[in-house]
Order: sequence, then C-alpha cells, then structure tokens
Amino acid sequence: MPAYITLFQVIITYNDVMAPANPFVYGEVVTSGAFADRDAERARLGRDLAAGQKVFLISPRRYGKSSLVRGVLRGLARQKILTVEVTVASSSSYIGFLESYARALIAADTPAGRLRRWAGELLQAVRPELRFDSDSMGTSRFAVAFPSVRTARDTARLANEVFALPGRIAAARKQRMAIALDEFQAITAFNGGSVEHALRAAVQDQRAVGYVFAGSEPSLMERMLGPRRPFYKAGPVMRLEKIDKATFAEWIEARFSKGGMRPEPGLGEAIVDLAANVPYDVQRLAHETWDDVKAGGRKAAGLDDLHLTLTRLLGEQHTVFEESWQRLTLAQRAVLRALVLENGTELLSADVRTRHRLPVASSVQSALAALVRQDIVMKEGGRYVASDSLYREWVARQTY
Repeated sequence: MPAYITLFQVIITYNDVMAPANPFVYGEVVTSGAFADRDAERARLGRDLAAGQKVFLISPRRYGKSSLVRGVLRGLARQKILTVEVTVASSSSYIGFLESYARALIAADTPAGRLRRWAGELLQAVRPELRFDSDSMGTSRFAVAFPSVRTARDTARLANEVFALPGRIAAARKQRMAIALDEFQAITAFNGGSVEHALRAAVQDQRAVGYVFAGSEPSLMERMLGPRRPFYKAGPVMRLEKIDKATFAEWIEARFSKGGMRPEPGLGEAIVDLAANVPYDVQRLAHETWDDVKAGGRKAAGLDDLHLTLTRLLGEQHTVFEESWQRLTLAQRAVLRALVLENGTELLSADVRTRHRLPVASSVQSALAALVRQDIVMKEGGRYVASDSLYREWVARQTY
C-alpha cells in the first residue's frame, strides 16, 4: 500500500470537511445561530432578568421556550451575571428538587476545588452530604444530598434554606444572578403546593436576583398566577406566541441557502403551513428535507422533496402513531379525527357531530379534555389543534 496521499484523496477529504452541515436543529436546545426570530422576546427577557425581575414565561410545548431561555442566560453570563438553570420536572420528589437546585446554585461558576468549602459555608444549618459522583463516561459530577431530612418539618426548613441561597450567593460574591426554573408548573406536585408559598416568600426580597419561571402547560401556569395563589402579581408575564409566518418562511429559505442548497419559491411557506407554524415541527421538517435532498446529491429543494420527506417520516412513525391511536377510546378517536378534518373548530355543533358520528356534546368535551391531558391536543385561541403536526397528518391519511 503506498505511503503517500494522492491529490484526489486530498480533494475528497477537503470537500468532506468543508461540506455544509445541516442548518436546522431540532430535538435539542437550539443555539442562537439556528434560532429563528424571537429578537424582541430575547431582549425583553434579558433586560428583566438583569434588573432582578421575577418573570413568568408561558409557552405551549415545542415553541422554543427552553432554547430562548438558554440563549438569554448565555448572554447574561457574558455580562458577568451568575446564571443557573434547573428543570423542575426532572425531579421525582420535593427533596430531589431541593437537592438538584442547591447543587446548581452552589456550582454556579465555582472552581471545583472550592465546592466543598463553599457548600459547607452556605448550607451548614442543614448538614448537607457532599460528594463527587462519576457518570458512565467517567466524568466527575458534584452532588448534594440531605439524608437527615425525614419529616415534613425538616423539609420545610430545608426549603427555606435552599430558597434563600440565591440572595446569599449574590451578596457574598457581589454579583447579580439570573435563575431559570424550567417546566415550573411541575412544582405544584410537590408538598401539597406549599412550595409556592415558600418560594414566593424567599424570592420577593432578592433584589439582585432575576428569575424566569418558565412553563409549557399554559392552563396550569395561568392558574398558578391567579388571585388566590402565592405568585399572583409577583412579576411580569410573557406569553410566547407563534413566530410570524412570513418571517419564519423567509428565515427557513435563508437557512437552506446558507446550507448550500437553493430553495425553490414557496418552500419556506409550505414547511411553515405543513408544520402548523410550531417551531419544533418546522425545524424538524426543514432539517429532514434538507437531509433527504443532500443525500440525493441535489443542490435545490422544492415542494416535491418536502412531500417525499413527509411521506418518509410518516412511514417511520407509523408504529408509534398506531400504538397511540389504539390507546384512545373510540370516542377520543372520533373526536381527534374530527378535530383534524375540521381544523379544530365547531366540534360541539350538531352539524359537525352528525357529519363525523360524534357522541353528545358533553362526551365530546370529555374526550377533548382527555386528549389535552395526554398532550395529543392543545388549545390554541378558540380552537383545538393536534400537538404534533406529523401525528395530525397521519390521522388525516390513515384513519377512518
């Protein structure tokens, strides 16, 4: 075998390295480069957090809430503001949440060599257990546990200590802080709801700490902000809406071009419409279309490519969607199909119920409520829509 590299091999290797990557990202937190629009929301949230506001961010699932928050925190970190992000729904218990939250607060921009001392100073009243665990990759991870907490009284005392930490850390470091509690609605399941009272009492006096309480179950988040709840009028409320269709379509076509592929006229608009203008679904459909066209060795993408990609995705998801469909009751199946075909409106009317052989109006309402609880359907303005645009297309094409 020759011990040299031919010019042809060099060219091939160079082309492989320089080939543009897929410009669309989904299934993970999106970085600023692949994030569409939201300029006004990012600027407002950044200003509020830097000023120590307590902001409530309400967004349906798949609207890019977590990516928005992560991008804002990165910007604040560049301003030397300490940032902390915790997903409340990742914890299986109240104490588990307090341990996760305490660990994130203590570890915020803290050198590994100082973690034990810093944690001991901040949490000496509750006697934490501090350790470094290794994950499956051998990476060491700092952990905080409170094994001595056994009773409801112990838990309440621990919560007061942990919720007071941000104010103490900001004062000790002489730095402002910005904290994101994502999937915040999950906190209502902890300790009979008393956690809301404890957290509100702590954060209202932390002037140097900004909070964003972000939730993806709008109806539950709205109830948490009601007149009889602790967080009533605790801070400004931001409701994440859909991105302007024309702006989104233009952005999609620009990303195709940046990825080395010419979009045919109308491609961006078609992707937005087919994905119901849900940011996650838009990114998914654009990403997969780009991949398919690239795999075919072509330099232009059009509507035919989009529909071929859609057909492929529906085939790949057929088993998953069929299992989901089979788990529904007959009434729920009928209502879901009618919802898809009628664009989510007039589902209680006699005409629609007759046309789609639906049960009485009260049963339709019960079926809709069940579909919402299962995150199959969500309410959008005055109508109901399928949460997943691919599932919507599968229902329209594969059910009767």
